[in-house]
Amino acid sequence: MPSVRGSGLRRLLVAGAILVAIPAQALAAAPLPPPADQALARDIFQQLVETNTTFDHGTAVAAQAVAQRLRDAGFAPADIQVLTPAAYPTKSNTVVRLRGTGKARPILFICHLDVVEAKPEDWSVDPFKLTEKDGYFYGRGSFDMKEDDAAVLESLIRLKREGYAPDRDIIVAFTADEEAGDGATDGVRWLVTQHRDLVDAAFVINPDSGGGDLDQGRRVDMNFQASEKTYVTYAATVTNPGGHSSLPEPDNAIYRLSEGLVRLSKAPFPARVTPTTQAYFRQMATTQSGQVHDDMLTVAAGPGPAFEAAAERLGQTVEYGSQLRTTCVATMLSAGHAENALPQRAQATIQCRLLPGDTVEGTKAALAGRFADPQIRLTVIAMPGPNPESPLDPAVMKAVSAALQSMWPGVPLFPMMGVGASDSVYTRAGGMPSYGVSGAFSDMNDNRAHGRDERIGVSAYYEDVEFTYRLMKALTR
Repeated sequence: MPSVRGSGLRRLLVAGAILVAIPAQALAAAPLPPPADQALARDIFQQLVETNTTFDHGTAVAAQAVAQRLRDAGFAPADIQVLTPAAYPTKSNTVVRLRGTGKARPILFICHLDVVEAKPEDWSVDPFKLTEKDGYFYGRGSFDMKEDDAAVLESLIRLKREGYAPDRDIIVAFTADEEAGDGATDGVRWLVTQHRDLVDAAFVINPDSGGGDLDQGRRVDMNFQASEKTYVTYAATVTNPGGHSSLPEPDNAIYRLSEGLVRLSKAPFPARVTPTTQAYFRQMATTQSGQVHDDMLTVAAGPGPAFEAAAERLGQTVEYGSQLRTTCVATMLSAGHAENALPQRAQATIQCRLLPGDTVEGTKAALAGRFADPQIRLTVIAMPGPNPESPLDPAVMKAVSAALQSMWPGVPLFPMMGVGASDSVYTRAGGMPSYGVSGAFSDMNDNRAHGRDERIGVSAYYEDVEFTYRLMKALTR
């Protein structure tokens, strides 16, 4: 499944917003790990980036490297499991457990090791070498998500070295194929369904779907992802007897489908808020002024006389609109069979991103209503699984906020709904509340995940390492 980060939607960006009242503390340098831990973190990061874990190469080499690091750090062999599905011998996953006192149920960190493909000819540097230049680390996976893989692994090793005794077990799953698309080889899905005893937890932290926003070097916020949209893909098809192009018929499959697509583009789905998006807009309103501030408070209050108008105005900023509505968009077209023949078939691929609670059949019916043409036939191409919204647990949010404020005083923590998708879909479906949290801050106007010259700031990386260490402690005291 394409990740939130990987789909360019790691978190809701606040592009187009007027940001106000950003505290001066947000500009200050953050604490860094001790020098020895920085050196270890860089070494792990380099090893992971320079291990090719694209789909064709698999994650077996990286999973074994992670396991070896853990063995070298003194983890008991029984607490390190390298698990590989028999049908997919290159799709290995490593699960490790830092044992605690057992006062509370375990927590689980999920960290995918795979990356999308990168063609060296498209990059200014070798994508499978960690390159440090101009204050950045470059390399495929440097932002999605090998920087967090390395931060989690280094923090776990640091806690082990210090003899830290958490009040609950800390489980980390380093997994395969989050980026694969269809989920068949996804490591989190496989572990939750086939090895639940190894990963069962009170709740899940997914660094892949969290992170912080930078605006011109200023730390704006850190996101706390508690829900995400699921996606379903439909085919919209028109068929026709066709004929010779020299005798055009008024009923043309391409024209009929095109007219339906235009109608769809002009008929957005109704606006709706969930507990997560209500909390998001309530919090985001504190950074706004004027009409935007008022509209955010209006939608945060839920349905009422002014709700639709406020949602319509906010929706002019695409990122806000995607938080408020299920969205359906045409992404591919296919039609005709010869240049001198009338088309016998025209088909569009429609991808919909569903708000929590919306259904496949309900969305299909809504699409049909927008096409307003019974000859446009809708079928489901890709079916989503269940993805319930995770409750905004006050204890978890308090711990995350404590780690955040210890690093970057004054930076707010914003609950949010991911508009892409991540491995949290599998842990949520498995009954484990899941939260996207990461200490990796990035420029919200320079999202390079999956793209050319993917990168993360050098200082941002080391700050992420320190934040991860503090977060693990804050969640287990």
